[in-house]
Amino acid sequence: MGGLFLARTDRGPSCEQALAAAQGQGERAGLAGPTRHRFPGWSLLHFEPSSGGAGGLLVAGDDLVAIAGTLVFDGRLGTPALAALLRETELPALDWSRIGGEFVALVRKNGRAFLFGDFFGAFQLFHDLDNRIFSTSLLAALQALPSVRFDAQAVYEHAFNVVPIGDDTVFAELKTLGPRWVLELTRDGVIRHAAAKPLPEAPSRAPLPDRLAEHAERLRATVAPYVAAYGDRIHCPLSGGMDSRLLLAGLRAAGSTPSVYVYGPEGSADVRIAREIGRAEGFAVDWIDKSAASMAPEAFPAQVEANFHQFDGLPTYGNIFDNGGHAAAQLRRHANGGLAASGGCGEVYRDFFLLPDRRLTASTIARSFFARFTPGDATPGFDGRAFLERIADKIADALELPDVRTAMSRTRAEQAYPRVRCRALFGREISLEAQHGAYLMPFLDHQLVATALTLPMAAKHAGAFEAQLLAAIDPVLAGYPSAYGHDFVGPPSRRHRFDEWSSRIRPAWVRQHSYWVQRRLRPMGDEHGGLLSPDYMHRVIDPAFPAMRHYFDMERITDSGLWRRIACLEYLAGWLGSRLAT
Repeated sequence: MGGLFLARTDRGPSCEQALAAAQGQGERAGLAGPTRHRFPGWSLLHFEPSSGGAGGLLVAGDDLVAIAGTLVFDGRLGTPALAALLRETELPALDWSRIGGEFVALVRKNGRAFLFGDFFGAFQLFHDLDNRIFSTSLLAALQALPSVRFDAQAVYEHAFNVVPIGDDTVFAELKTLGPRWVLELTRDGVIRHAAAKPLPEAPSRAPLPDRLAEHAERLRATVAPYVAAYGDRIHCPLSGGMDSRLLLAGLRAAGSTPSVYVYGPEGSADVRIAREIGRAEGFAVDWIDKSAASMAPEAFPAQVEANFHQFDGLPTYGNIFDNGGHAAAQLRRHANGGLAASGGCGEVYRDFFLLPDRRLTASTIARSFFARFTPGDATPGFDGRAFLERIADKIADALELPDVRTAMSRTRAEQAYPRVRCRALFGREISLEAQHGAYLMPFLDHQLVATALTLPMAAKHAGAFEAQLLAAIDPVLAGYPSAYGHDFVGPPSRRHRFDEWSSRIRPAWVRQHSYWVQRRLRPMGDEHGGLLSPDYMHRVIDPAFPAMRHYFDMERITDSGLWRRIACLEYLAGWLGSRLAT
């Protein structure tokens, strides 16, 4: 939990300036004051989260373990996990069968220091190109650099697909630490040690009862350490979908009675179904409508500034332009040092990409899923084909393929969901949540993911297996209606199966143009909203978009979610000021 900031000490005054800026940024984000630690060649700031929780720092003489995020080691959290990691691990080797959670860890032992992240590299650790600064905060990292430039490819990825993928950030001078590396921090610099992290590449042929028992046990084993540490002090979402309900079932089966909440406007399917379940089961459901409160335009700039710092400049959907409801909801998830849980990545049990059950290429995945743009939204220098080819290159690299046209098994193609999509999208979410407290996202646990990857594709269609798993763990919860129009005790409805089938049969070249067709038919948006009218937005950004006009034709954009994400980039550019090079 909390955060880390590391700087090379041979930088003289600039090192101290970077550390001071990082400390100030942590305070603006609401983090507790950091502790400082030195070892040859490096200086470390370790921040504890704003709401408390399991410890993230252990000092034993010259040895130490400092964590940002939530680490599980041998089924333990907090100080016991840190002590066991320090005592029983001989880095750079790591036994991933003993390690879980999403985190960044610095371990100094026997005069050597190592820096590494979780299995998928989901928790974000930003670093400069020379490996002289490392930071879990984007804004702190930016303040440590004399100047930065936008990376056009990553800017388009953030705008069109919500987040950049791979190791890239929207800035050319900043990258994130990838999952394949353990870094050794020496007096003279950084040594990279490779870390192998294989996942299954073929489905299991186990009978259904055995498969259900295996998956139920894996979910129980994943959530059990968190329940043991936090008991009922867990904040769990519930909606009309399947993933949050499976999460709640897993927590209940492990012995927790979590606090339950639902997001959404009154009358929405999520709110209605969650309340119905709560009434029938006898537990309260905290309803949170993040858009309910109004705000005077004059108060908007101060609120946006506060949002900007709480969400470290770039939240996933660019939603800093609201009335503070998003920020308040985040803090409520971590109230009183509790654990926030999420059903994110639950589609590891389902057919996320909706592609045919045959050998596929990285190029096919890129064209089918990541082509959420219309060329007219961008300035003439944008090349849609090159944009997708670069995404395909990143997918191929994440899946360790020779090139983008190498055919792979369908199971290996499924790895693109956790290794590429979840790492980018949910990794950013996890990193922002950790500033304020512990976070549980069980469906991104690498051992649970490995088990889910062995499911035959037919079992993933329309969530058939996930529903069976929910019914096996908690048949009562499974029996309530859902937003899909059916409960999770019986098979998925014909409509649900047809909707997925109609996507799977469309060839990649048709899928590639789906977003363009939808935009031609009507304006678009998303559920994240915001106060986007000129009365509000002209108070916080230049309506001429002086930074983003180099990349986008703002007058042609009729997707409010896309517009908001670009506006967030424009606000970030304004915050950088003269440090942003062109």
